[in-house]
Amino acid sequence: MSPAPSVHSAAPVRRSRPAPVALWAVLTALVLGLTACGTSSSDDTSPDSASGAASGAFPVTIATKFGDVTVKQQPKRVVALGWGDAEATLALGVRPVGASDWLAFGGDGTGPWAKGLYKKSPQMIGTLEPEFEKIAALEPDLILDTKSSGAQERYDTLSKIAPTIGVPKGGDQYKISWEKQTEMISAALGVADKGKRLISATEKKFAAAVAAHPEFKGKTIALGSRTGSAFGAYVRGTGRVDFVERLGFTNSPAVDAKADDSFSITVSRENLDLLDADLTVMAPIGVDAKKISDDPLYKAVPSVKAGRSVVFDDENLSSAFATDSVLSVAYALEKVVPLFAEPLK
Repeated sequence: MSPAPSVHSAAPVRRSRPAPVALWAVLTALVLGLTACGTSSSDDTSPDSASGAASGAFPVTIATKFGDVTVKQQPKRVVALGWGDAEATLALGVRPVGASDWLAFGGDGTGPWAKGLYKKSPQMIGTLEPEFEKIAALEPDLILDTKSSGAQERYDTLSKIAPTIGVPKGGDQYKISWEKQTEMISAALGVADKGKRLISATEKKFAAAVAAHPEFKGKTIALGSRTGSAFGAYVRGTGRVDFVERLGFTNSPAVDAKADDSFSITVSRENLDLLDADLTVMAPIGVDAKKISDDPLYKAVPSVKAGRSVVFDDENLSSAFATDSVLSVAYALEKVVPLFAEPLK
């Protein structure tokens, strides 16, 4: 199941899928051809001095939804496909040769919090329907897809190209925290200790934000968005909700009561009071922020009417909040948390 269009922050471009027979023919030819030619030498997209990986760190085995995946040796050519996977990889000192741009940042496919971390731009790969032949042509020795649909067909195709780290064991589509994402990717790259240090440093930033804002504790929060025609709200288990729960907020019980297997629910215009909470936070997707803030029905929501709402009018803030990578959450803690505090004074 693809991300719900009502809350997906910048709809990824869908690409036509090659017919199964044609696709497998292309992949078979590419894989055989690449095997015959051998692996190309690494360049500045490869890990920096093996990213500090300890000698003898491989092989490593990572538990995923699709079973244990073993990475036999230090990856040199990494393709990062999952939502935020490229940013976690960059934070660990490795530059992917291929990556996906889930939030339509353009350029290298990352937010401003990752500016300058690439020396050479990666090959951009589609999101919901990645171009498998393009991935195979990059000769990857590791594919990262930790935050994606978790579809068996997608995983099966990718794993034919290279060892693929999919969604975590017991995980669900798009429901992986930045913490778990960093843990899995750092293990696959052979830099688990570096991943632990990065996670610890980020957790300390959260702790500092909690200490600075005791008023967040126990407050209910409704997190939503609006596209051109629909409102939506996010449920527990997703990055956005995880972010605010770490700050002390409680996700709206009314929203969670309507949760299904997706990471969001649709909220009809006639039922916008579902967005009422101690704090209501909204993100525009493909529309101007005024499309939310000036909407008469939205303005009638009790929390909004009382002035306890935030509507992101800065795309970078909305994207940092949505990306939920180890890099973007640090940016969000600095930029977004003050916006949450203002209406609660």
